[in-house]
Amino acid sequence: MALDADWAERWVRRTADAIADAKDELTELDRQIGDGDHGENLDRGFKAVVARLDDAAAEPEPAGERTVGDVLKLVATTLMSTVGGASGPLYGTAYLRAAKVSGRPQIDPPAVVAVLEAALEGVASRGKATVGEKTMVDAWHAAVEAAEAAAGDGGSEVDVLRAAAAAADTAATATIPLVATKGRASYLGERSAGHEDPGARSTALVLGAAMAAALSGPTPADPRSAA
Repeated sequence: MALDADWAERWVRRTADAIADAKDELTELDRQIGDGDHGENLDRGFKAVVARLDDAAAEPEPAGERTVGDVLKLVATTLMSTVGGASGPLYGTAYLRAAKVSGRPQIDPPAVVAVLEAALEGVASRGKATVGEKTMVDAWHAAVEAAEAAAGDGGSEVDVLRAAAAAADTAATATIPLVATKGRASYLGERSAGHEDPGARSTALVLGAAMAAALSGPTPADPRSAA
């Protein structure tokens, strides 16, 4: 079962729901070691993305088949224009890089890996961060490694996403004992230890939503499901 543009849209909508549900948690995590706006900013950004998807669904279908990359590019441009702080540019770049490698109607397991690799490269280059610095890179890196292993073992698209989501969740929790050496949290030095990185946690939510979207078909919340 290759993943198509409708899956990408379900992914975005499920992400918006997951972020809304976890908004207070993400905000509290960010209050502990950051600016305290991660949950609010992401919630506002993904609500704006859903609004743009709704607007697009109400318009006549454009010529040509919609691609996964079309959806991811819309996410990128919307987040970059609506989300303040560090999360807008970081997630925007991640989705933009992912869009560039998914300009096709459907993506298979190797292409899913490519999407995750591109997102990681976008976050790492934009934030100038590496693994172990207590940032969202920790979660993205773990997700990519797990996805590559699952695809290498002949796993399906769902297998790849399931592995990525589980690894990101584990990696987010693993940031708790780390001392931040990058970003706002690094100003706290040793005091940043004992707190989960909010960007790593939101990354786990994003990838969990990708897996959930792959396991489900169109939902009533998806305007295209009525077409």
